[in-house]
Amino acid sequence: MLSTLENLIKLARERKLSPIAGSYTNKLLTDKALSKAKVLEEVDELIEAIEEDTNKIHEAADVFYHLLMYLEANDVKVEEVMQELEKRRK
Repeated sequence: MLSTLENLIKLARERKLSPIAGSYTNKLLTDKALSKAKVLEEVDELIEAIEEDTNKIHEAADVFYHLLMYLEANDVKVEEVMQELEKRRK
């Protein structure tokens, strides 16, 4: 399970270093406005899916993916987010 998250992070970082023409991931990593808009859109879709009890898993996966790309595009390291969460653990 965690390997999937690690693979997404690795993908984002690799694409930042070695962009692939036409890659959706690269578009999200370079166009911060698009990346932000997609995070907001996907969160709305997840909330709707939960409220309507449809496509919850699909929409949650979209949120994770787009949030990870948004964080990487803005040089926010997931490792630092995890450290912050660990600090909050009681």
